[in-house]
Amino acid sequence: MNITFMSLKLKNPIIVSAGPWSRDGESIRKAIEAGAGAVITESIVSDTIIDVRPRIAYNGKGAQNIRLYSDVQIEGWEREMKIAKSGGGIVIASISGHTPSELAYLAAKLEFFGADAIEISVSNPMGEALEILASDADQMYMIVKEVVNHVDIPVLVKLSQTATNISRVAKAAKKAGASGVSAINAVRCILGVDIETGELMLPTYGGYSGAPIRPLGLAAVATIAQTVDIPICGIGGIDNYKNAIEYIMLGASAVQIGTTVMINGFERITEIVRDFEAWERDKKIKSINEIKGKALLNLKSFDEMKVEPAICYPNGEICVEACNACIKGCMYGAIARTEIDVTIDKNLCTGCGVCQFVCPIKKLSLKW
Repeated sequence: MNITFMSLKLKNPIIVSAGPWSRDGESIRKAIEAGAGAVITESIVSDTIIDVRPRIAYNGKGAQNIRLYSDVQIEGWEREMKIAKSGGGIVIASISGHTPSELAYLAAKLEFFGADAIEISVSNPMGEALEILASDADQMYMIVKEVVNHVDIPVLVKLSQTATNISRVAKAAKKAGASGVSAINAVRCILGVDIETGELMLPTYGGYSGAPIRPLGLAAVATIAQTVDIPICGIGGIDNYKNAIEYIMLGASAVQIGTTVMINGFERITEIVRDFEAWERDKKIKSINEIKGKALLNLKSFDEMKVEPAICYPNGEICVEACNACIKGCMYGAIARTEIDVTIDKNLCTGCGVCQFVCPIKKLSLKW
């Protein structure tokens, strides 16, 4: 699983993302010892702020996080970086700021402290100022250019899903000299409301992460991969090795995990790496380049989609007793139930595809 990502030699493509799970040197060292190919520090800023309580909410699917940045002062990262790297391993410093000069200063400091690369975080779901910045290709160019000019280590740029012009922003990052881009950052959210009291799960906007944002991350990575030819690190909802492979098949060279570490502990890193390696051995894959971008070959524009009439057909599987999922999900009334099976009215079926996904035994499929 050894890879080269932005000139960094990693033992595997599983990187631990910026977050409270990488808040200090000891936490980073634990992630490296658990098997991570690299670890990204929690985002480091010029002036730290005091944490609010509570600051993380979880609904069993996704998490809302209102922890902004590292609470370690910039000078304190000299010590934390030494601890983080004491057992070996690659450490990437995440930085956040509002001006090119501020970011360049932070990047240069952290390079001096021993960081192997820099990740610029140009968005923040808790406010709108940086979100606006994340969509401005011209500002992106100036920021990245300034940072690149002040360090000799690779510079990774973390892009936001809220940018409607993510292709243009990615192009600007590359033009400015970025070694790679990562996508996506957490998505601005309100996780939920108690309808009895009107209280929110967390009383402000926050960053949404976890499995529910994976489709957004996959789309962003595919879009970037079709736009620029620099390394991409996929982020968003990676909970197991299969999710990591999905990102790689859509063009990512490496992936980042975070929320799953927070919920399941550092052992989840070991589990994902182990399962990924086992899958590679089983498939006799010697390099991730053999699967990188494989799914992009099957990605079509809407105009390329088939317009031939597809019809639903059942196979010989016996229906689950009392299951009417396909009937409930058929908006066209084309599916009916017999005593032990289902029938399809081919005059009513329009081939929408819902039934094949709601059926618990995968009995139904579309055929042309």
